[in-house]
Amino acid sequence: MPTKAKTAKKPTAKIKKGDAYECGVCGYRIIVDEACGCAEEHVFICCDKKMKKAAGKK
Repeated sequence: MPTKAKTAKKPTAKIKKGDAYECGVCGYRIIVDEACGCAEEHVFICCDKKMKKAAGKK
């Protein structure tokens, strides 16, 4: 019986409480208030663009 080859998965950055994300187009900012613990990566979208991780709370 053939075995499946192990594929190296790129480790995803876990989203943690207090992480901030900012839209590069309009400047809208979100701050994570509760970590979900999901295994998959979450992507926040604003103005049809992926939001980038920003510095913590101001």
